[in-house]
Amino acid sequence: MTKHAARPASRRRNRTLMLTVPVVALALWSWGIDAARAAEPKDATAAGLPRILVLATGGTIAGQADARATGAYKSGQITGEQLMASVPGLDKLAKLNAEQISSIGSQDMNDKVWFALARRIQDAFDKNEADGILITHGTDTLEETAFFLDNVVRGDKPVVIVGSMRPATAVSADGPGNLYEAVQVAADPRSRGRGVMAVLNDKIQSARSITKTNTTSIETFSSPNDGPIGYVDTAGGIRFMTQAAGFKRTTYPLPAGEQLPRVEIVYSHANMDAVPIEDAISHGAKGIVLAGVGDGNTSKQALDALEAAAKKGIIVVRSTRVRSGFVTRNVEVDDDKNGFVVSEDLNPQKARVLTQLLIAGGVTAPAELQRAFTATW
Repeated sequence: MTKHAARPASRRRNRTLMLTVPVVALALWSWGIDAARAAEPKDATAAGLPRILVLATGGTIAGQADARATGAYKSGQITGEQLMASVPGLDKLAKLNAEQISSIGSQDMNDKVWFALARRIQDAFDKNEADGILITHGTDTLEETAFFLDNVVRGDKPVVIVGSMRPATAVSADGPGNLYEAVQVAADPRSRGRGVMAVLNDKIQSARSITKTNTTSIETFSSPNDGPIGYVDTAGGIRFMTQAAGFKRTTYPLPAGEQLPRVEIVYSHANMDAVPIEDAISHGAKGIVLAGVGDGNTSKQALDALEAAAKKGIIVVRSTRVRSGFVTRNVEVDDDKNGFVVSEDLNPQKARVLTQLLIAGGVTAPAELQRAFTATW
């Protein structure tokens, strides 16, 4: 009995030791972190870290779960400051300052927000308030915002746009990792002179080439014609695959108002007639971008309507609904005769943005428009 009675006491001592050791270890670990934090500079500037201005617009990356269905969410529910605070280690990369420009899903992105972003970025650069800019954005129109800003923001400091395919409350949210890598890129001196870049899913892609290719996958953004310009990973850091551009980018001034000229995209399909084109003209379109089949082609009825539109002074740009490749002049369509412009590698949504900027700047002659499209490549 004595031998058996001793077992519970021994087990109690073992349990006490088992509980005590982790508590002591945790206390020592916590003390070590506090001591390390006390030794760190309180202000990131004191550590020589770059200043990154974060401009939040909403989107899935700032989304929260919604009870209406599995995986459902509401965009733009979390502020830029909250997003930055939710990602550990960002304060070690840069001195961050967040401002809320809008809180919308990017399907609602509009000229007003674009102008606000462009003016705030330019002001921050002109006044030397920031060494780089980070924009949080929804993925649906991310490529259009990136391309617009790439064409209006002056200077060589980095502008990085980031988003996510899953909301912040998702079990496997991709936003935190994307944010961390985007701050890395925005803070890196090698990012200067590269124009506006998008950073998602470990890839760095140029504003001109990036496009969304999948409805829900996190592996959705790609650059079909020229590939990513770089990669980011936790082990190797940033690897740029191309040199920064050695020439000055062409930029266009913002119009005086808060709105760009009306330019419509008309989608080509089998058995197409002139109705969509005539409808765009009736609603005051100053330009029409054709999302054509193949090499930017469409039916004879639609081509005839586009030719008539061009004769009325409406800008007509041939792009393609095909995912990759260039639209070339005078191959299937007589562009010189019809007064058309071809988009080169720009998809319809980006061709629309450039057409808007050119019309706003008074560039309307087909030859000048074509030079502008070709010069951006």
